Parts: sequence; C-alpha cells; structure tokens
Amino acid sequence: MSNKSGQPVKTRADWQARCAELRAEWAKVLGELPTNKVPLAPQFLAKEDLGTFTRQKVTYQIEEGVRIDAMLLEPKNMTGKLPGIILFHPTYSNHFARAVGIEGDEPERAQAVQYVQRGYVVLAPRCFIYSELPPGFQKNKERIWEACARWMKQRHPAWQSMTRMTWDGIRAMDFMEKLPGVDHKRVGIFGHSLGAKEVIYVAAYDPRVKCTVSSEGGVGLSFSNYDQVWYFGPHINEPGFGRDNHELLGMIAPRPFLLLAGNSADNDRSWAYIQAALPVYKLLGAPQNLGWFNHGLGHRYAEQARTVAEEFFDTHLKPRNTKAANRR
Repeated sequence: MSNKSGQPVKTRADWQARCAELRAEWAKVLGELPTNKVPLAPQFLAKEDLGTFTRQKVTYQIEEGVRIDAMLLEPKNMTGKLPGIILFHPTYSNHFARAVGIEGDEPERAQAVQYVQRGYVVLAPRCFIYSELPPGFQKNKERIWEACARWMKQRHPAWQSMTRMTWDGIRAMDFMEKLPGVDHKRVGIFGHSLGAKEVIYVAAYDPRVKCTVSSEGGVGLSFSNYDQVWYFGPHINEPGFGRDNHELLGMIAPRPFLLLAGNSADNDRSWAYIQAALPVYKLLGAPQNLGWFNHGLGHRYAEQARTVAEEFFDTHLKPRNTKAANRR
C-alpha cells in the first residue's frame, strides 16, 4: 500500500493524503460533482397500505429542473427513529417495480419489501438510465440506457453515466436525511447487479453511508460491462487508464462493506479486490468491517446471500437490543 509517489502508507494521516490523491485522479474520470445542491422540493404522492408497511411514490429534485422518482416503504406504526436503507435496483424494464413488490412473484427480487418487513425505512429510487426522455429524443433503435446516457451528456459533457448515478445516490441520502422517522446516522445502501455497481461509488463519495452491500455487480472494471456508455464507455479499456474499484473500496474504509458473489459478475477473482482493500481497513482499525461471501448460485440474490446481507446490515445499523425484535 503506497501513495502516488511510491512511498508506503503507514498512518491514518498517510491514508487521508492518499485518499485526496485518489479523489483527484478519479475526478479526471468522473468529472467534478456539484458543490451546491438545489432544494429537493419533495413531492409525496399516492400511498398504499400493505398491511405491515406502506408504499408511497415520491419525487424530488436532484438538480435544477431534473427530478427523480422513487418508492418509499415504511413500517406501519413506526415509533422513534428507524434505520434506513437506500436500495438501488438491478437492470429491469420497469426499474424498481420488482424490488418494491409491484411486479413479479419471485421473493429474492423483492429486496425492498424484505428490508421494510425487517424494520427498515427503504427508499428505492429509479436509476436515471430509465428516465422519461423528451419527446423524440430516442432515435435509430437506440436502447433506452444509451439514450438516457446521451441525454445526460448534453447537460454534463464532462460526466460519465456513473457520475450521474453517484450524484443521484448522494441526493437520495439527502432525501433520507429529511425523513422524520429515519435515524440519519444509521442509513445503509444495497444494490444488486446494476445497483451493485452504483453503491460502490455512492459509498466512496458520501461519508454519510454507514453500511454498504454490493451483490453481483462485478467489482472489477474488467469483470462486467462497465465499458458501456450507461456506465463509463469504452475508454476505460484503453492502455494506461490506470484506475480500478479497489481504490473505491479503500475510500469507503473503515465503514462496513460486504461484497456478495455468485460466480457470475463476481467470482473468486473478486477476492483480490477485498484483499487489496483489507490493509486500509486494518490500518484504520476495522478489518472486521470488510466482508465477502460467494454463494456460487449465479447472478442472483439467493437466499444464502440474503441471510448474510441482512445479518450484516443488522449488525451495523441496529442497536443490539432491537435486533431480535426485527428478525424474520
């Protein structure tokens, strides 16, 4: 573990300086995030009572004139302030519909429902690559993801699509902070597939994220489809690019991070990224906060993965005396 000049990183101060170097290097890739935030101007729309919890559509502003919609799931009869989870959905034609229980009958896909039933307030925002585009914007059989990336680039030429996803995650944290029933000091983030990529960047760039679970996204830039325009684009494959996501894992330290693999997007190669980040966690006195589990069942959030993820969140986001009451 060394800095840009090749000098060993031995102290917390050394690592803070290294983090500053990494942020500067990643800014050359991602572009600069805004320094000012427009008001969220939240709107709370239709609300459903689903027995043990409520599900409500909300919208909020992420930048001037650009709004995002999300589903907010809250346990019924909430008392006090509860921990929260922001859930980033996988690639699916109706974005968060399966995750929040609107469509489908496959339990492992309804992660937002599982977490609200476990006692968390859950926010599931729509990824921007499923934005409602201006009329006539999508052309020539262009996929929606490509069209949304092109639309975003018109507003932010220096950004990558992953930059926009990162900013959306930061604004989702802003929204969660404003909810009166959420303890903003106990907010974690979860993502599967597409969402698993997002959470790495959101956690690295927002220190308010207290716990992160990334499921089958492909932690290495060469492992998955990061070279598509709705993430980074093909330039990340060019010789000399020089960046990879183990650096982001180090930037997350010492906050809890769990990587779930299934021998698909993430597999035994992913272990090297955990090993690369572990010295930072050790330096910062929290090696127990870095987790890894390979269930070997493919590109799924299988029951075995769910059990590990839920225990990880409960350990880090719930006081000891409330864990038992919130178990399934």
